[in-house]
Amino acid sequence: MGPLMDVAALRARIQAGQRTVLLDVRWKLGDPHGRDHYLEAHLPGAVFVDLATELAAPAQPERGRHPLPPLEQFQGSARRWGINDGDVVVAYDDSGNMAAARLWWMLRHAGVVEVYLLDGGLAAWRAAGLPVEGGDAPTVPGNVTLREGLMPAIDAEAAGTWARTGILLDARAGERYRGEFEPVDPRAGHIPGAVSAPTTENVDQSGRFLPADELRRRFSALGISGDAAVAVYCGSGVTAAHEVVALELAGIPASLYPGSFSEWSNNPERPVVAGGQPG
Repeated sequence: MGPLMDVAALRARIQAGQRTVLLDVRWKLGDPHGRDHYLEAHLPGAVFVDLATELAAPAQPERGRHPLPPLEQFQGSARRWGINDGDVVVAYDDSGNMAAARLWWMLRHAGVVEVYLLDGGLAAWRAAGLPVEGGDAPTVPGNVTLREGLMPAIDAEAAGTWARTGILLDARAGERYRGEFEPVDPRAGHIPGAVSAPTTENVDQSGRFLPADELRRRFSALGISGDAAVAVYCGSGVTAAHEVVALELAGIPASLYPGSFSEWSNNPERPVVAGGQPG
């Protein structure tokens, strides 16, 4: 089934009484009120996941704005959300899965096999006329045991040389890639050799991922072909995970640089390039 589950499939699971852990990852850069949005309305039974505190360790200049949390801490969070070994997990948000993809990648990285994104997220659920509820959903602690290292990832050293033999994609907005606008990180521009590939172009106007053939054409136009090794970064390793999902849909394996530009740009010894070309 791949990394996505559509509304019809999720509804069928719920109606059939099949155990499904629903996780709401409401988060946007510049909007710290994800929990408030969740409390107003969410899928019935969905548990809120706080990206800033549960999907990241505290910001550190040498590791970026959203470093991956220690495995023990992440396992504790996953158990608190109610995940058991072997569960089917479906994550969503209200921003085209730009935030929920971070949880998808982290759970896959930690060995959870059946984890999906609800294609279209909360908007798609509502568009289907399905009910939402408010308040906190009750949870029963789970027993999931997590591992490490099951998704490909790279560090800053590898990111700096990746474009010599592979394709390094920058998933941020084009103006941040070009260095025209930088709202949060210490320097503007991009990692030398990186190709601009805004993650917003992976989805349609409704927030659903583009069909696989369209995604393949998109990535082919960016120079990805054959067995080229692909890696992705963004500002802090959140939306880059969304790009990894899109690449998987297109049949292209990709590595994630978790520290991303927030880690890279905090080290003055690492070069930064401005402008519209990889450099």
